[in-house]
Amino acid sequence: MAKHADPFNPTPQGTSGPGPAVPSIALLPSPSDELAAAVRAGGGVVEPLSDTTVGLVLTDVVSASAVGKVLTEHPGIGWIQLYLAGVDQYDSLMRANRAREWTSGKGAFGQPVGEFALTLTLAIMRGIPAFARAREWGPPRGVSLQGRNVVLVGAGGVGSEILRLLKAFTDHITVVRAHNVPVPGAERTVTDAGLDEALATADVVILAAALTAGTEHLMDARRLALLKPDAFLVNISRGPTVDTDALVGALAGGKLAGAALDVTDPQPLPDGHPLWNEPRALITPHTAETPEMVAPLLAARVRENVRRLAAGKPLEGVVNVDEGY
Repeated sequence: MAKHADPFNPTPQGTSGPGPAVPSIALLPSPSDELAAAVRAGGGVVEPLSDTTVGLVLTDVVSASAVGKVLTEHPGIGWIQLYLAGVDQYDSLMRANRAREWTSGKGAFGQPVGEFALTLTLAIMRGIPAFARAREWGPPRGVSLQGRNVVLVGAGGVGSEILRLLKAFTDHITVVRAHNVPVPGAERTVTDAGLDEALATADVVILAAALTAGTEHLMDARRLALLKPDAFLVNISRGPTVDTDALVGALAGGKLAGAALDVTDPQPLPDGHPLWNEPRALITPHTAETPEMVAPLLAARVRENVRRLAAGKPLEGVVNVDEGY
């Protein structure tokens, strides 16, 4: 883990004697007025990349290769703030740069993503996709979320917010997480070993877990077959957590009541893909959070982390490189 002593030197900017330096932070790939203001509010200074740069803040999604090139050319960078909560695209780069400290948006983006997860859940259960496609008056349809058995996979910032929102509808919520530690507010907490049993009684399954080697194709053909034919699947995590071909088959065969997907595999979902014409599917273009929603939340994270960096305190949203989130 990176040492936070790097931002300190005996003659800091704006002083005439020993004391803490103002951390020099670079923004990549382009300047952002809001994030620059956040850096300054945290006690840092925004400067071009140089030998004095100690922190790198991503203002948008940047390729791992581009970030890696910057880190190679500027070994003094000890902290990298990633743009979003999902960090799977940087997995290899983070593992190759363990001496640096990586932080993400985890815990900061729970509100917009949790809100959208609930939106998708209610929409698919209440038949909104069919109503939106209809061109004539039809019969009423839909089922209520009230009192339903919900299986929530993931207990991070997003999962915690989804749990909070779901509590307005049902107390029957099973949280599936990697660690065997009960989640406050959940009726049950199980590890992956208990997932199969939980799926068998689920009315709704919501995927909010990070994409790791352990969650890729978590919902494969075998697990989809464990669900009741009147169950619903909602995915706001990453597309590859679901085996797309298996899901297409389950929906086409009437083995699921419906699926709402903000993420897909492949992504973007190509023109002509069977899911576009599947009446039981609701597809949105990875829009659980928008740049306008993310900007103030990321700014708050950057401001606090610059403040902590300057003070030598632990950062927020630190990525566990081994676990991948």
